[in-house]
Amino acid sequence: MAIKKQYIKSKPVCKVTFLVEAKEAQDISVVGDFNNWDVSDGVLSKLKNGNFKGIFDLDKDASYEFKYVIDGTFINEPESDFFKWNEFAGNENGVLEI
Repeated sequence: MAIKKQYIKSKPVCKVTFLVEAKEAQDISVVGDFNNWDVSDGVLSKLKNGNFKGIFDLDKDASYEFKYVIDGTFINEPESDFFKWNEFAGNENGVLEI
């Protein structure tokens, strides 16, 4: 799993690329504060090599709690900027700082 941030100088956004190596998976989404935890809004595309990838424009100067949903199971990104306890989830979520 990996996250890449590309800041856009002309806009107040950052292009964030989520890449998940999960060749056995059928469906992967990234959900979080930036898409109201909506699985259908965070679908990652399956690449020919079996990895999943998605690019999202996120507002700068913000932090977002997020997780991956891999075949229905919520998984944290190990390369998150940090982790934060979430009372609603009863678990830690990864946090992405833009």
